[in-house]
Amino acid sequence: MTLFLILSATVFVAAFVQGAIGIGFALIVAPVFGILAPEYLPVTLLILMLPLNFHVAWRERGDIDRPGAGWITLGRFFGTFAGLWMLAALSGSQLGLAVGWFTVIAAAVALLAPRFDPNRPAALGVGLFTGVTETATGIGGPPLALLYQHAAGPVLRSTVATCFFVGELISLVVLAVMGMLQLSQASAALILMPAVLAGSALSRLTHAHISGKALRYGVLIFAVVSGCFLILKS
Repeated sequence: MTLFLILSATVFVAAFVQGAIGIGFALIVAPVFGILAPEYLPVTLLILMLPLNFHVAWRERGDIDRPGAGWITLGRFFGTFAGLWMLAALSGSQLGLAVGWFTVIAAAVALLAPRFDPNRPAALGVGLFTGVTETATGIGGPPLALLYQHAAGPVLRSTVATCFFVGELISLVVLAVMGMLQLSQASAALILMPAVLAGSALSRLTHAHISGKALRYGVLIFAVVSGCFLILKS
């Protein structure tokens, strides 16, 4: 019961953060799962994010960057298979170090980079990398968030949520086909789902008021914190 309460509280807070600014769920939940219940990664985390990202994408569907989301999803599809290969080829510490350092460096570059709009090669590359990292670890938010860090709040939230939702379905199908999806992981997701729905519902009170500089710095802080955590943990 203690474990259930801790995980439920973590999932609730993470769902609220994700619904409010567009990223953060996996960055908050994955470390806690990794410490208390590593057997739930990445499958339980991927299942929990499905209704959350669907809700955000549907809520602001008119602001989705559809061409960008298409190229990201294409890259994500191929990245999923690379993520499966990395699960088999690399140790957990090696993968964590690689993802952690990439995220921190990307955030540092983003702080110094001039304003830019996402283009086709960047979207394809980010989708590929996200497919690798999210399939292998459950964390894929920072690259997507950095790609859209200068976009308006609704564009960032809706586009990232759409890419996550489609990508998570791809990852779960591939993991199931490969025999890497267990009933206990799905059961844990169902038990924790009410916390996701409650946090997502509460985020409706704040999401319209978070944009501009606050959103950009929130994105970068999440990226740096998650990257540093992965480095230290690994």
